Parts: sequence; structure tokens; C-alpha cells
Amino acid sequence: MKGIFRKILLWFGGLLVFSLFAFLATTWYFNFRPSIFGNLRKLQLDDAVMALKLGGKPALADYMARLNGQFTATHYLVDGQARDVLTSEDRRELWQRAVTPSSPQTRPRLPWFGPPGRGPDHPMRETLPDGSYSLLLVLPEPDFRSSIWGNLPNYLWIVLVIVLLCYALAVTLARPLRDLRETMVKFGSGDLDVRSHLKRKDEIGDLAKAFNDMAGRMKTLLTAERRLLQDISHELRSPLNRLGFAIELARSSPDRNGALDRIKHESNRLTSLVGELIQMTRAEGDPDERINEPLELAEQVEHVVRDAEIEAEVRQVKLLRRWSGNFRVMGDPVLLARALDNVLRNAIRHTATGTAVEIGIDGQPGEAVVSVRDQGPGVPEEMLASIFKPFFRVESDRGRDSGGIGLGLAIAQRAVVLHHGEISAHNAKPGLVVEVRLPLAG
Repeated sequence: MKGIFRKILLWFGGLLVFSLFAFLATTWYFNFRPSIFGNLRKLQLDDAVMALKLGGKPALADYMARLNGQFTATHYLVDGQARDVLTSEDRRELWQRAVTPSSPQTRPRLPWFGPPGRGPDHPMRETLPDGSYSLLLVLPEPDFRSSIWGNLPNYLWIVLVIVLLCYALAVTLARPLRDLRETMVKFGSGDLDVRSHLKRKDEIGDLAKAFNDMAGRMKTLLTAERRLLQDISHELRSPLNRLGFAIELARSSPDRNGALDRIKHESNRLTSLVGELIQMTRAEGDPDERINEPLELAEQVEHVVRDAEIEAEVRQVKLLRRWSGNFRVMGDPVLLARALDNVLRNAIRHTATGTAVEIGIDGQPGEAVVSVRDQGPGVPEEMLASIFKPFFRVESDRGRDSGGIGLGLAIAQRAVVLHHGEISAHNAKPGLVVEVRLPLAG
């Protein structure tokens, strides 16, 4: 139980606890103030005795009548023998049943049950220190309904605080959802770079993170798709035109076999082009669909070298292995093999006939380095940074017939980047060295 569910549960649980304590505090404030009630009864007793001494029984009767009217209760002034001063009636039974302010029976009650000691069976009394006179107070039977509605205004502040706290909770939940909705609207309108900046540690924060991950994957997929369409529209134009010319030539040329060979050649180039474009797009596909597992780098390179041996023999090229050890990396075996294969076959195509291509594996702090060196003419220094761009070719030495369509190293670079690595090239004089750097598995 965590996150926003726990937050709501704790919030409302806290409100209930607050309501309980606020209710009790308000009850105590209005009803459990013994000093106030005690002082009031003492004052009433002193005033009654003073009225008796100054004006006799008529003044006392007048004061007692006013007192009964003001406090909706019956008051009796009795002497030391518990006899009513005004009527001389014996109030001993009432005097004995009456409770004093220090009695346990004067503990606070709920507000609708009246003030302490209220009730027909629990009259109260206040006695002078010398015991000469006592004031007996008898409250009438309480009206519960009138007590509830009469005391209700005293508790409205609790309702107000609860409303304010609930409003704060609603704002806490609604504001991040509104911000996330605006972010989604912007993303849906075509702003693929917009992201949610919520850093909450609850379900809303998880939702924002899931949206950001989804937006990143969608941007990757859409970007790859757009690049694929642009690359296809750019690169297919020339082969299609040449294929059209070859078809027209086959219709009119007496050398039909030569024309058909040309058509087959252009068809093969188109097939190769489409295959390379699809591979390059897959290299930038959904990260969640890629495999990420520990790989023995030497084994991966060995498989790639064995697969390339046939092509090397046809071109009369030797493949020289040079390992300094075996290193473990994390990655997708198929994607990593495609990257290394493209680098190696690129070297085989451009090394001089009868020479060798050197494949090495070295270790450096925190990374492994796979190097592939050919014995070809190399690449002009100003073009080294461009050979990993799609469709880039050094036309003088790496033309279309010898160098393919210019996607091999671009695919290799994108695959290496997806493995959090780096790929670079430099001239070795003679030849070109391509280095692939991959982080070691933790």
C-alpha cells in the first residue's frame, strides 16, 4: 500500500482524527471550565447573601427570581441547617444529593447533554467557607434536540477546516493531472520533444514517467520512420532510373543477355539497398524490444570473423585475429553482430588484394575496444567524420561498385550508440582503422 492510495487513506484518516480531537476540544472549551462555573456560583451565592443582609427576604426573593429567569434554573438559598431562607422549607434531602464542583459527577458531558452536573437527579450546591449559607442549583430536564441545534454553531469551524483540507487534497491531485493532460495535448499536436516534469513519488509520478518513456519511444520510432522514408525517396531514385533505362535498352538492344544482366544487377542493388535501410531502421527501433544480456565479446567477434571468411577468400584477403583477452559486455547479440559485421566487411571490400585485415580486441579501464584495420588507401582526413553518415561514400576510392551504398558504417554507428558505446576511425597509413568501444558489463 503506497503512493496516492496511501496518501488519500492517510489524509482522510487524519481528518477523522482531527475531527475527533477538535470536537472534544470544543466540547471542553464550552462545557468543561470548572473554574468559570465555580466562580459563577460563588458570585451568585455572595450576591444572594448580600441581598439578604441589605434588603431582607424581599430583596432576596427579587434577586432569586431574576437569577432563575436569567439561567433557566431553580435556585435556593439555604442556611446551615439546609432550610430554605425564603420559605423555611427543609431542603436537606436536596442538599445531600447536590454535588459540589470538585465532585467526580461534574465531569464534562457532550455538548447536547448540557453543562457539568446537568440533570434532575444531580443538583449542584455552593457553600460559604463558614457553612452559614449554601446556594442550591437545580437544572431542568435538558431538551436534547434544542441542545444539538443550539450548540451546532460552535462546531462550524471544524466543518470549515475539513472543507479547506479537502480542497487542498483536491488541488494536490487535480493540478498534476491537469499539467500532464496539457503535456499530452502538446505531444498529440506534434511537439515530440515535450515531456512531463513531475517528480512525484506516487501513482501520478509513475504515470508521468510512463508517459515520458512512451513519448521517447514514439519519437524514436517516428524519427526512424521519417528517416527511412527520406532515405528511400532519396536513394531509390537513381537505381530506379537506371533500371528503367536498362529495360528500354533490353527492348531495342541486340545484346539482350547483356541488358538482362544489367537489369539483374540493378535489381540486386535495389534489394540490397532496401535490406540495408530496413536494418538501419530496426537498429533504432523500440528499446524495449531489444535484448540486453551479458555477451562474451571475443565469442561474438569470432562468429563474425568466421562468417566473413568466405568473402575474404574470394577477395584473396587474410583475416588476422589479435585478442588480448576476453571481455564481457551487455547487449543484443544480433544487433552487435550486425555492427561488427558491417565494419569487417567494409574493411574486406577496401583492403588491397593479397593483404590482410587485422581484427583486435583490447581492454581499457571500463571498456573493451574492437579494432579493425584494412590495408587500403584510407580516407581523406577531412572526410573521416563523415564516413558514418548514411549514403556517404568516398567516390574516388570507395565508389558504388566497390563500396556498396554507404549504409554499412551508418548502421554500425547506430547499433554501437544503442549499446552506449562509441565508434571512430583514423588513418593508419596504410589503411584505415575503425575502433568500436563498448562499456564492460558491471
